[in-house]
Amino acid sequence: MRKLVLVAVPLILAAAAARQNDVEIQEWKVPFGGHPRDPYVAPDGKVWFVGQRGHYVAELDPKTGEFRKHDLEPGTGPHNLIVDRDGTIWYAGNLKAHIGTVDPKTGAITKIPMPDPAASDPHTLIFDKAGDIWFTVQGGNFVGKLDTDTRKVQLVRVPTPRARPYGIKLDSKGVVWFNEFGSDKLGRIDPVTMELTEIRMPREQARGRRIEITSDDRVWYVDYAQGYLGVYDPGSRQFKEWQLPGGAASRPYGMAVDSQDRIWVVESGVQPNRFVGFDPKTETFISVTEIPSGGGTVRHMYYHAPANAVWFGTDAGTVGIARLP
Repeated sequence: MRKLVLVAVPLILAAAAARQNDVEIQEWKVPFGGHPRDPYVAPDGKVWFVGQRGHYVAELDPKTGEFRKHDLEPGTGPHNLIVDRDGTIWYAGNLKAHIGTVDPKTGAITKIPMPDPAASDPHTLIFDKAGDIWFTVQGGNFVGKLDTDTRKVQLVRVPTPRARPYGIKLDSKGVVWFNEFGSDKLGRIDPVTMELTEIRMPREQARGRRIEITSDDRVWYVDYAQGYLGVYDPGSRQFKEWQLPGGAASRPYGMAVDSQDRIWVVESGVQPNRFVGFDPKTETFISVTEIPSGGGTVRHMYYHAPANAVWFGTDAGTVGIARLP
């Protein structure tokens, strides 16, 4: 049974939010091109990102604006990266069926192959509290876990055909949550038993693409298909949704949650793309800011708590930071 509370945002409210332009955005043009995306802040303050079409991993020094590039094997198609506490970069080799590491000092690359040839496209990576990596495999229809010490990979097949597991996050108990971009479901995995459960979203047309979890363990998602921000409460098993200010064609994609539990979303169907803030406490959209480069599409975002800022990459060829109020 689908449980839903649906809240439409009046146009007058969206207009008021648009005037509250209290987010400062700065962007750097990436000199290498190659579809820069998915920046992540390393312990030394450098910002690492991948060039999905350029087949590289690169770093930006935001203090000087200097870039440095590390070429990967041609055709790697890196989709995402994360940086561990030691500064090692872990990337998803989306077109070459592996997860790789890059040593930031030497540039040395290691590759960890997928144990099943069907898991050919590792997609989005995230660390758990132990420092191991959980990841989605969109086309292969898996969610995986990589033990970063032993380099062993476990795969859990998603039962819904062509579910397209996409965004992924962990709650405070270590439970894994992910979007099924090819279906109207959210997924969860028990990290101890590896049991996978699917939860139907409130509308058959819904297609969740990215996911975030607030400190109360509520699960937030963006519906790319029809322009909604939604939340699922695992305790009550109820959904609630709000139409984005840009409406049904807003195409919400990149998503982040800050230390105040505010939700930040980019409307990629609006040109220029718009960086939108939502406060769950008041259940209102609090800010709408145009991305100076236009964005093209912002696909993934990373919240850096020490700076209270969100990093993102754009199809316009930039890496950017949104400094939050």
